[in-house]
Amino acid sequence: MRQIIVIGIGAGDPDHLTLQAVKAFARTDVFLLLDKNEQRQDLMRLRRRMIEEHAGPGHRVVEVPDAERDRTAPGYAQAVRDWRRRRAELVGRLIAEHVGPDGTGALLVWGDPGLYDSMTAVLDEVLAADPAAFTYEVVPGISSVSVLAARHRTTLARVGRPLQITTGRRLAADGFPPRSPDTVVMLDGQSAFAAIDPAGVHIHYGAYLAGPDEILASGPLRETAPQIARLRQQARDRVGWIMDTYLLRRTDD
Repeated sequence: MRQIIVIGIGAGDPDHLTLQAVKAFARTDVFLLLDKNEQRQDLMRLRRRMIEEHAGPGHRVVEVPDAERDRTAPGYAQAVRDWRRRRAELVGRLIAEHVGPDGTGALLVWGDPGLYDSMTAVLDEVLAADPAAFTYEVVPGISSVSVLAARHRTTLARVGRPLQITTGRRLAADGFPPRSPDTVVMLDGQSAFAAIDPAGVHIHYGAYLAGPDEILASGPLRETAPQIARLRQQARDRVGWIMDTYLLRRTDD
């Protein structure tokens, strides 16, 4: 039976590949790379570099455009479901066409596949339609959340305090009320931190973590938010896209 490996490749530093990931690269016959868009070709080049350094002889690389998500649709949940369905159709077709009956294929996932990534759900959807199509395993990776804590030399969880991981969309909808747990925010396309009450809130911010364009900022949210917003816009204008992660922490309770 076909074997698929979902490999977490870290947040952006090739040295973040784990030994388990390197061994998975070495036993992969074909790498299935989903190309995001023209603006993110630097990420594709980084994936190719990892493959060149760690893949075994005779491997193949298949690159195809990823399914696009409709970001203008009024219903977010429905738009995500439609995107996953189209992505499942794409991935299922790639596996059937390019991975031999006894072959091993790999899908490379930024950060950790278990944290805000859809690839395992996509594969489950493919298997729901054809349970005998393949088996798969997941290799965990170093997430941007782990890199954020390391860069700022802090711990994510404090003694006796809960930790929440959420998205910028949820932060914008729910706010950051008093007594909120320490909160890691990912996938924030709209700088949701700038709209919350900054009183008593400290922020540890990172963008392009572990990459050559890495940006770090830290301090009381009231003073630091304008600086982050400026750096964020400059980076988006320069690079063409931005991916950031930050920790919001109350210091007044």
